[in-house]
Amino acid sequence: MLDLAVLNTYLTTACPEIGHIQEAEKFSGGQSNPTFKLLTDNGTFVLRRQPPGKLLKSAHAVDREFRVINALQNSEVPVPKAYHLCEDPDIIGSMFYIMAHVDGDIFWNSALPEIATSSTRKAMYDEMNRVLASLHSVDVQSAGLSDYGKPGSYFERQLSRWTKQYRASELEHIKEIEELISYLEANLPDDDGQVSLVHGDFRLDNMMFDMSDTKQPRVIAVLDWELSTLGHPYSDLAYQCMQLRLPSDIAHAAGLGGLDREALGIPSEKAYIDAYCKRRNMGKIDNWTFYLAFSFFRLAAILQGVVKRAHDGNASSEKAMQLGAMVRPLAQIANQTIHQDSE
Repeated sequence: MLDLAVLNTYLTTACPEIGHIQEAEKFSGGQSNPTFKLLTDNGTFVLRRQPPGKLLKSAHAVDREFRVINALQNSEVPVPKAYHLCEDPDIIGSMFYIMAHVDGDIFWNSALPEIATSSTRKAMYDEMNRVLASLHSVDVQSAGLSDYGKPGSYFERQLSRWTKQYRASELEHIKEIEELISYLEANLPDDDGQVSLVHGDFRLDNMMFDMSDTKQPRVIAVLDWELSTLGHPYSDLAYQCMQLRLPSDIAHAAGLGGLDREALGIPSEKAYIDAYCKRRNMGKIDNWTFYLAFSFFRLAAILQGVVKRAHDGNASSEKAMQLGAMVRPLAQIANQTIHQDSE
């Protein structure tokens, strides 16, 4: 928990506009960076901190989260107001930052079963599409983010990184994963020079919506910037479309596979991509199958890492094994996608 006496003493001079914290409540859920709701005499705020203890070098980079949220304050990308970053771990035991508390709705299921009409679902997906196009249109130079990541050769570097991560976590030989890696290595597209700010985990449940007008729902905050960097815009677009391709009955990551999108009012993948390209004044996307297949592999590698940590005694074993059971099916879906698109 937080030592409120120490925190209040520090904030009195470091960030007095927060006011005096009367209560702190930890948000439940799986955030890798512990997150707290602060109730103060000036309102409600949110504190995100690194976990205490020894951390991997680039993990839990709350300073990067704060930097990107701060840089996007006056952009078309909705983010909470950023107030203060404390890089001194001695104050509360780890680095932390404070941002505004945004009051909105978060939706966890891609099919939006709690939404009453197909027209509202359609408008919500279109709003997500607008925000994604806006994110990739941010002038990183003007935003002060030109050194926020390495420009160029994004997919080549990412494929190398996640292949190494997967090999380091591998517990058994999975034929489908090997086929997928072989395809990706053989079909790596030439670098087309596109560089933009990318979120890294752009999906429905990282958006906060204002649903007061169901005809025009608005995203009022994009959350969880932990994986953001300078990268290729198609990585975010393909990652979101990959998620929507997942079967609707898959544990922990239900997608839209097998559902009647038209009846739900949710756009087809082609319509979603076309809307994105129109917003960004772009033509057709080449090598789309590669970008999708890479997204499946990246997710499989992440989940394999969770399984390895559980195997080594560093994570919740039961949930980790459930997630680990998705590794082979993810590769199977990716390989089916490759096969279908090559016919």
